[in-house]
Amino acid sequence: MYLFESLNQLIQNYLPEDQIKRLRQAYLVARDAHEGQTRSSGEPYITHPVAVACILAEMKLDYETLMAALLHDVIEDTPATYQDMEQLFGKSVAELVEGVSKLDKLKFRDKKEAQAENFRKMIMAMVQDIRVILIKLADRTHNMRTLGSLRRINAAASPAKRWKFTARWRTV
Repeated sequence: MYLFESLNQLIQNYLPEDQIKRLRQAYLVARDAHEGQTRSSGEPYITHPVAVACILAEMKLDYETLMAALLHDVIEDTPATYQDMEQLFGKSVAELVEGVSKLDKLKFRDKKEAQAENFRKMIMAMVQDIRVILIKLADRTHNMRTLGSLRRINAAASPAKRWKFTARWRTV
């Protein structure tokens, strides 16, 4: 929980306790989902989503955006699914997490196409919910601040690992 404290210091003056409790729950889910994953620096992967959430908390964004920031890599890098996120945190948070994941999955033929298509996709995403773009920008900001920590170590999502994740958090 020591990592959550850095976020808690930023949010305790503007979010009510019930929302902070939900953020703590999202942190615990993200921490457990990323268990065993590390950044290139060797630090636990959970430091990245917490840093992304802190960037957004400095802007005093709402708690759903902060929850999605904590969870932004869970669907992409762990056995967890959109349905898991929706069940645990509601449709709004699940859609934000999925929106960030979809931006990461864009594939392009060359750099010029990537720039044009990326810009178009960002605008389309903004039409639906600008918070997706804010989370992605905070994600990129933290990655740029820690260039040595970009490589993710992804464990294969075996059925047994998936079951363990869903069984543990269904009771939340």
